[in-house]
Amino acid sequence: MTQRPYVPIRQVMSETPYLIEGMATVAQAVRMMKDKGVSSLVIRKRHEGDEFGMVVIQDIADKVVAQDRSPDRVNVYEIMSKPLISIQADMDVRYAIRLLGRFRLSRAIVIENGDLVGIATLRDLVLAHLIGDGPVPPAPTETT
Repeated sequence: MTQRPYVPIRQVMSETPYLIEGMATVAQAVRMMKDKGVSSLVIRKRHEGDEFGMVVIQDIADKVVAQDRSPDRVNVYEIMSKPLISIQADMDVRYAIRLLGRFRLSRAIVIENGDLVGIATLRDLVLAHLIGDGPVPPAPTETT
């Protein structure tokens, strides 16, 4: 087995984490996800001592759609995950893969010098580790 080269998270992460307020409705979050072409949003901190939250499309499916709740009446803070697992921008992708796998997560926020700088998905990490350096192409979009 060959030794894979060190690939820092910053080379693989999405540098555009989209943020939304916790008081936003799920309907607003879904519109933002569709407009930005993403399946997760980071929930802003309410104050300096707070932590980031995250809502993913699976949360919306499980906690709103499957329970027949109105997306116009449910706030994002009601269904978000918080606190989040964060990874450092200079962490090697293979360690980030292990960390996400250990907690059965599909993504994590990326922190550098205490600031949110991106989101890393398990998909992008695995592809970067196995295929090599360079940007990971976006996942194909499903059409219905």
